[in-house]
Amino acid sequence: MAGTTPGTPRVLRAMNDRAALDLLLEHGPLSRTRIGKLTGLSKPTASQLLARLEAAGLVVATGTVAGRPGPNAQLYAVNARAAHVAGLDVNAQRIVAAVADVTGETVGEFELRTGRHAPGRRADSVVRQVTEALDGAVKAAGLTRAEVHRVVIGTPGAFDPGTGRLRYASHLPGWHSPTLLDELAAILPMPVEYENDVNLVAVAEQRLGAARGHDDFVLLWNEEGLGAALVINGRLHRGFTGGAGEVGFLPVPGAPLVRQVTKANAGGFQELAGAQVLSRLARQLGIEDGPSRAAGTHHEVAAGLIRRAAAATGRGEDGPYARLLDLYATGLATGLASLVAVLDPELVVLSGELISIGGEPLRARVQAELAELAASRPRLIVGEVTHRPVLRGALESALASTRDEVFDTSR
Repeated sequence: MAGTTPGTPRVLRAMNDRAALDLLLEHGPLSRTRIGKLTGLSKPTASQLLARLEAAGLVVATGTVAGRPGPNAQLYAVNARAAHVAGLDVNAQRIVAAVADVTGETVGEFELRTGRHAPGRRADSVVRQVTEALDGAVKAAGLTRAEVHRVVIGTPGAFDPGTGRLRYASHLPGWHSPTLLDELAAILPMPVEYENDVNLVAVAEQRLGAARGHDDFVLLWNEEGLGAALVINGRLHRGFTGGAGEVGFLPVPGAPLVRQVTKANAGGFQELAGAQVLSRLARQLGIEDGPSRAAGTHHEVAAGLIRRAAAATGRGEDGPYARLLDLYATGLATGLASLVAVLDPELVVLSGELISIGGEPLRARVQAELAELAASRPRLIVGEVTHRPVLRGALESALASTRDEVFDTSR
């Protein structure tokens, strides 16, 4: 709001406009009377506000409230087409892109297989992969690339703010060029932001899921690899090089000490509680009816074992599958104990497919083990955003910045 003075009529109008828009996003279509009551504005002022927002293309009239005496009240809603954003979720096998309108509704999605086994794909450059995935989602939304206001790209690791190079993700082919960010900026017409994938899961949980209303929490992610996101005073803590939360590299008791961790792309915590350990634990416990390694990747095999273990414990069985869940929970709690000792968070959100499959039986065991290993007692809860949480977080991050720009009526 450059060129304005706090307390001037223009600033106050802009504050009221934004309050009304936020209420419409939260509640959906509202009448003028209802907006006036929620904002504390008089009927004439609320009418002027809505007329102003409608003229600016930010709200639209949408239906009426029926079933009451007198004329039907006009309803107003945020104009979904006032802005669009895109998010990309990148891993070593694929890029998933989505476009959302300004209300947050996903209106287009596209998945591009990029791994070595992607059918019919040649060794495309990362720039080409990103633009192909983005354009696929844009086309599915019925838009053009120029109509997208902002893109947020989520990747494993983090782009070092000092060098612009991706760190902590040596397994992501093609993403380590020192000129990559400049090349993407040159070819894409909108602002492009980059964020660690687990940090974006935390954004999704804070805005839509288990961490709503919490300003201090840790999110532990367990899917293809172990990672964490740290939210302090309501803001993501990224660290000096963007590596805060790369807990897969954390040395922990019960796992061999891993040296040259960036070359190995692993560390003690990953070796103790990553997906790959579940097959080893199953063999140690004599579980012979579990999924074999030939059945899929480490992650797929681990998911099958956790699914059977959670089902067995849910039935009250006390056998090798229950012991498997116990041992895995101990591994997870061992690494969490170090995080809790340093950060003393109010809340720990457990997220990722393996934890979601384990559900309450796994969460309860991790909570009990952590109570034995850590002095503080944070509450543990399973994440609620389970459908493409990285992608959802990318869209929510893009929406936050874009709404600040598009909804600013003081300019």
